[in-house]
Amino acid sequence: MTARPDHVPAAELAEDPAAADPAAAAGPRAAREEAREELWEAVREGDEHAASETVFAALDAGADPEEVLLDVIAPVQRKVGTEWAADRITVAQEHAATAINDRIIAALAHRVRGGRSGAGAWAGRVTVACVDGEWHALPARLLAEVLSLRGWQVDFLGAQVPTPHLVAHLHRTGPCAVALSSSIPTRLPTAHATITACQAAGVPVLAGGAAFGPDGRYARLLGADAWAPDASAAADRLSEGMPLPGPPSAHHPAEDLPHLADQEYTMVTRTAPQLVRETLTGLEERFPAMRDYTERQRLHTTEDIAHIVDFLATALYVDDEELFTGFMTWTAEILAARRVPARSLHPALDLLAGQLKDFPRAARLLDRARQALDAGPAPNPMGTGEPG
Repeated sequence: MTARPDHVPAAELAEDPAAADPAAAAGPRAAREEAREELWEAVREGDEHAASETVFAALDAGADPEEVLLDVIAPVQRKVGTEWAADRITVAQEHAATAINDRIIAALAHRVRGGRSGAGAWAGRVTVACVDGEWHALPARLLAEVLSLRGWQVDFLGAQVPTPHLVAHLHRTGPCAVALSSSIPTRLPTAHATITACQAAGVPVLAGGAAFGPDGRYARLLGADAWAPDASAAADRLSEGMPLPGPPSAHHPAEDLPHLADQEYTMVTRTAPQLVRETLTGLEERFPAMRDYTERQRLHTTEDIAHIVDFLATALYVDDEELFTGFMTWTAEILAARRVPARSLHPALDLLAGQLKDFPRAARLLDRARQALDAGPAPNPMGTGEPG
């Protein structure tokens, strides 16, 4: 087994003459499509020089920098994730492509912001950060650059920002909001603690990223002050002004999420190493050939079981079976792309169900996952699959 785990608002389109004139829009649209294709070919081949030439040529031809970020670079990055998931590029190619896109964004930013100090007052100060444990920094980086282009003073803290350090930064700089990014659903419990801590510091939180759900359901569940589906919408929302959070709450998470009172989430997280170990042992008993696995094969299998347990625990935290079933069917698709039979997931689910038979919600989630695997594909829980 193996698993691993930004659009122009309608109001702006209505003001754009090209939007009302298809002929006027065709030229720029075709230019962006061509740039996307050229950039994709460059990053796929690991050619940073060709990638930078493509982006700068688009800028020299009059393309809006925000459009280059969101309509050229972002779609290419999503394609990187899709191609990795389909096993059409390697992990090394995915890493190289992501690194090139990151450096291209930095080069674009330095080029278009060179004279910003004389451009007038800032729109405000905002902090952009990823949840601790979240290594997908590119979506947050895109947002940071869009905000900078729109006149915001941005503190971009990057990936995996520990909550205490984030809060200390907020106290020191006093931003009007925090834009908190997460692409990995298993970071949602950490995101909840981070949202609460930022609000306790008097700073409202705008949540974004695939982890919060395509409709922002988890952002609302975890108490974020606002949610945005993409970088453009996030910038629009910040421009409207963010409400100040209420007084700090001393509530335990179980008071905000009553289903946590059953302690199933806590018990699964605390016993996760044991669950993984016993599931691996059970698989070896069912499939003796596993005993001859190489150290690398055994490590990958252990990691895969750990992913399943992590997603199970997160689904228990947010009380949403779709999060777990979506992950399992996505994993089945990844396995199929790598020519590993998806039926290999069923024994792992059965073994976990046996260990968690006294946990009603966990047992229900595992049963739903088995049914979903039999039924076929479901939406990707990682959003676009973007590795960022």
